[in-house]
Amino acid sequence: MSYDTIPSNASLKPKPFKAHVSDDELNDFKNCLKYSHIGPKTYENLTADPKEILGWGIKREWLADAKDHWLNKYDWRKTEDRINKLPNYTVGIEDVGFDFQVHFMALFSKKADAVPLTLLHGWPGSFLEFLSTVEVLKEKYTPETLPFHVIVPSLPGYGYSNGPPLDKDFDCEGIARVMDKLMVGLGFGKGYVTQGGDIGSFVSRILGVSHEACKAVHLNLAIGVGESKDAPYDKLTEAEKKGADRGKHFSWLGDSYANEHGTRPATVGLVLASSPVATLAWIGEKFIQWSDVAPPLDEILDSVTLYWFTDSFPRAIYPYRQFFGPKPSFFHPDPNWYIKKPMGYSWNPQELAAVPKDWVKETGNMVWYREHTEGGHFMAMETPKAFVKDMEDFIAQVWPDIQKGKL
Repeated sequence: MSYDTIPSNASLKPKPFKAHVSDDELNDFKNCLKYSHIGPKTYENLTADPKEILGWGIKREWLADAKDHWLNKYDWRKTEDRINKLPNYTVGIEDVGFDFQVHFMALFSKKADAVPLTLLHGWPGSFLEFLSTVEVLKEKYTPETLPFHVIVPSLPGYGYSNGPPLDKDFDCEGIARVMDKLMVGLGFGKGYVTQGGDIGSFVSRILGVSHEACKAVHLNLAIGVGESKDAPYDKLTEAEKKGADRGKHFSWLGDSYANEHGTRPATVGLVLASSPVATLAWIGEKFIQWSDVAPPLDEILDSVTLYWFTDSFPRAIYPYRQFFGPKPSFFHPDPNWYIKKPMGYSWNPQELAAVPKDWVKETGNMVWYREHTEGGHFMAMETPKAFVKDMEDFIAQVWPDIQKGKL
């Protein structure tokens, strides 16, 4: 079955893309991994529990075992094959006088009324977060029945996309411009829906506020939102209180990495690009801590290996300067970033900041909401069937009225 029929009215001309590293690159990586040093035993790394906010970080034993598995049992070629079973493309997009080469994975529908949907990842994620979601859709629908055109980009600086520019500043507003140009250039200028978590949630908010072609926004993260006067903490459900507490603890004890990204991106970028084990420790901790149930080791290694082969880490952390740099900018409390278009929100109990519904409602025109009993920060990766169901139900509710001009 073919999901690679690009709309005939597309102005962009994407080129098919296949994930592949050479045998020499793979051997060089394994040699680098083999000789990557793991630090000595300490009280902290022997008693560490990365599932806890105050758990000291990654456990040395886990890191040593993961290194051994990565070196001797893990097979990146299987991941390349999994990527390449789905349509992937690269396309040039100009912005701020720079030629962005944007990678995206896609399922193009042949259904006449298919709704364009872009799924936006964050850090330490990548387009790989949505592999299982796209596979669920591919299994569930044929090209003739697929209700969406699904576009999963690698954000500028991540994975197989290049950028950001070396000679000028770049931020989330810039990412949004490039993503909008991608969707419009693929033939979706009359309207599309965006979905985002992590950095993708900020980019999706900007798309909803600032770009006409974006008609609706779905989020599974709304970090930075404060307590609502109309829904104070003591009026929340027990589940919401636990989620709010988790967000409070994260902002107090869990975001030191983000401050490092925002204030010392040059240093931390170069440090973590120097050793695959260092990259694994920094990223692996987040996948374990931020997920409801820690992902299988191979899934963590897929993400870290992609970061390593594409030199993503130093290129990908620039958005943190906007949030944690000398002049931090958070979009949610600012009324200028209120989403007037239809907004949906999926609440997951183990999200690093599981913000209550009524608090998020103050940041946009929330017309759809679903509370889940399981799931964490990487919703599409952790619970892909639930994620697909949320996309189906949210879009089924809002899109007909959008088309009629009622929303």
